[in-house]
Amino acid sequence: MKNKNYYAILMAGGVGSRFWPISTQDFPKQFHDMLGTGDTLIQKTFNRLAKLIPEENIFILTNERYNDLVFEQLPSVTKRQVVLEPAMRNTAPCILYASLKIQKENADAVMIVAPSDHWIEDENAFSQNVEQAFSYCSDNDALMTLGITPTFPNTGYGYIEYDKDASTNIKSVDQFREKPDYETAKSFLNQGNFLWNAGIFMWSVKTVVSAFQENQPQLFELFEKGINVYNTEFENDFIRDNYKKSENISVDYAIMEKSTNVYVIPATFDWNDLGTWGSLYDKLDKDSYDNAVVNAKILADDASGNMIRTKDDKVVVVEGLKDYVIVDKDEVLLIFPKEKEQDIKKVLKNVKDKFGEHYG
Repeated sequence: MKNKNYYAILMAGGVGSRFWPISTQDFPKQFHDMLGTGDTLIQKTFNRLAKLIPEENIFILTNERYNDLVFEQLPSVTKRQVVLEPAMRNTAPCILYASLKIQKENADAVMIVAPSDHWIEDENAFSQNVEQAFSYCSDNDALMTLGITPTFPNTGYGYIEYDKDASTNIKSVDQFREKPDYETAKSFLNQGNFLWNAGIFMWSVKTVVSAFQENQPQLFELFEKGINVYNTEFENDFIRDNYKKSENISVDYAIMEKSTNVYVIPATFDWNDLGTWGSLYDKLDKDSYDNAVVNAKILADDASGNMIRTKDDKVVVVEGLKDYVIVDKDEVLLIFPKEKEQDIKKVLKNVKDKFGEHYG
């Protein structure tokens, strides 16, 4: 039987603009089957969390414009479980808001904050890591995160530096480090006590609320004023009037980097944040020419290393292209070098400026 004190906050409010043109403001990547498995990213994440956490204790945090999409894709969830943001304000405000709601419902809750767009292959190992973190956080005043052992000097992730002298696999965090340049990333790997920051957090509701109260007093005061109306019919009115007043700040900056009771567990599962077409390419099966193909029939000649996605089994003929992203969706066709995938955000802005918001 699942522990009734276990809760989850499933983060599903992002736009995922680096996955344009599939991911758009009206229909972002977490609601797409990016891997071609039959489940969307939010469905896979919900099912992964539900192996350990009672389904009714999984709260979905998302922008109010995605309310209908959540209920379409997760038909078993109730209105109580969907926490809507009336404005984009990064991760700290919505996590504090949801934490106060959960605390009012169950003061003994321990919870995980998990993004909706991660790829995790060994879900049993994931559950074991989370269970260990929950056990520790239940007994200790601890803000916990899962760190990913680096496999190469990635410059696209933040890093967690932990205490080299830690003798157990629960390690005290020395500091969080910003996304490094290549040489700095290499030095991190050489030192051996650095992990990728996956943005997965565990803590007791009491500890995280206290951390906000201590480190973000203005933000805490703003949301604490609504404590009497949370989980009542008057909650939406309070949030509509007050949410936009909150600071646009990440939970990392708001509490994790300011607190001294932060710990990390090196994850024992493979992980990918599925943030770009290149990261998706890495996880998909390839043909004999190393092309990753989703929803397409491909005829390739002197074409390799490409990420190709269409809809409805379209026939795609490719010749002489290497390491490109080729995505065909309705009114947009993207043909773009994989090595420049971080620039897709800029391209999207240019497209919307020139042709209209309709395309983004």
